[in-house]
Amino acid sequence: MVTELLQKYIWLVQTFIRAGQIGLSLDELSDKWERRFDSSYSRRTFNNHRAAIEDVFGIQICCNRSTNRYFIEYSENVSDDKAESAWLINTFTVNNMLSLGKKRLSGRVSVEDIPSGHKYLTPIMEAMTENQEIVIEYHKYTSAVSEKFTVRPYAVKEVSKRWYLIGFCLERKAMRVYGLDRVTSMELTGDTFEIPKNFDVDELFSTSFGIFLPEKRAQRIRFRATEKEARFLRDLPIHSSQKEISNDSGVTFEIFVCPNTDLIMEFCKYGSGIEVLSPESVRSTVAEELKKAYLQYE
Repeated sequence: MVTELLQKYIWLVQTFIRAGQIGLSLDELSDKWERRFDSSYSRRTFNNHRAAIEDVFGIQICCNRSTNRYFIEYSENVSDDKAESAWLINTFTVNNMLSLGKKRLSGRVSVEDIPSGHKYLTPIMEAMTENQEIVIEYHKYTSAVSEKFTVRPYAVKEVSKRWYLIGFCLERKAMRVYGLDRVTSMELTGDTFEIPKNFDVDELFSTSFGIFLPEKRAQRIRFRATEKEARFLRDLPIHSSQKEISNDSGVTFEIFVCPNTDLIMEFCKYGSGIEVLSPESVRSTVAEELKKAYLQYE
């Protein structure tokens, strides 16, 4: 049921994107809906869907009162792969297309295997829209047994091909991050909660790297890249704060982030293509990890 609703939300967003700023009248939209889903579409149902789309994706379907036509303002930005909601929309759209056209596209579409617990992604998003607490059974990689936690689901976040749940754990009395591929069961409690005012998951992780909640103060980290690596880094930055600050003897970049294990490994994966310049603590840690790797192969 939840998956079906999300697919309908996605269809509505894509339909309005195709319509552009001209938009659609309710009659035109109802006609398209009936052809697609073989059912009638009332104004009340449409308004409920409009509210859900704004809540889930942050996309507002506006109405031009002078023409009674509905549209998504700046719809080209919603379809842009740099828009905040576009990746999520495109992910659901592609997954839906792959499911519907599996036989027709067999042997022609290849995607990476993503062990990210899709089974619980849509139910968790539905719980988020209703601000309803959930109970999850969670099996950490470092534990031999599963544990049950009552969580207030604040957000979901995708990092390195895995989906994560970010929420307040009642048992731990603190914010926690849970990998959905490690969730073995989930159920709604029926209890509701109020999300903190102005909560924003991107703001929460703005100075973090990967899925680590920031626990220390962010630092300005500078690194020099070869011209070849710089071309890749300009298109796919290491962090959202990345900026280019010089182009002498290689290209120097700067990021503002809390150093953690994932960031050290990120620098290491570039090998000689990147040299961390400062701070010295990060530089020496990267050097030590690279030295260990070298000695292992020596």
